[in-house]
Amino acid sequence: MPWNTPIFSWTAWLPLEPIFYPLATSPFDIAARNLRSRHIAFLPGGAYSYVINELDSTVTTYHYAPGREIFQPIQTISTLPAGFSGENTESEIQVAPSGKFVYGSNRGHNSIVVFAIDHLTGRLHPLQWAPTQGETPRFFTLDPTGNFLYALNQDSDTLVIFMVDQATGILTTTGQIIQSGSPVCLAFIQWLARYLVSWG
Repeated sequence: MPWNTPIFSWTAWLPLEPIFYPLATSPFDIAARNLRSRHIAFLPGGAYSYVINELDSTVTTYHYAPGREIFQPIQTISTLPAGFSGENTESEIQVAPSGKFVYGSNRGHNSIVVFAIDHLTGRLHPLQWAPTQGETPRFFTLDPTGNFLYALNQDSDTLVIFMVDQATGILTTTGQIIQSGSPVCLAFIQWLARYLVSWG
């Protein structure tokens, strides 16, 4: 889908200087501005999308009508466990390749929250808060198979690798911790891997 498709119109909010881009006055648009939304992830082949809201530590589920540029909010759920009262902001969100689970990162609680997706309604149900064993997990990503999750702790300079249970979505630490200065992004570049193999 082209990057400038209208449904991706967005507002980028900065702490000191808001930057405004052209937007339509849709429910999706208004909700994004009110909750300071950060990232969006789509259910593979499905009719739902999931938006992580940075400043109030929530995820909003939207019913998504492809081709009609309509997002209808149906649920907003906290990314934090009951009883947590510390400071926290949100960062990354991803849907598992299986389409069964949603993952989000808590900066402050320093955890990866795991949600199960109800495929009849698109709603989320919390399963786990996995400690990232570091400070400020600004980014995480699942590998292309969905078998591993890599959490990047920006303020403790570590990359922590988790194993993903494909049946339950639950994360288990592998014990692998890689030192890296203020990591904020990780990408799997498949074309590069093919290039290296072809050159042997």
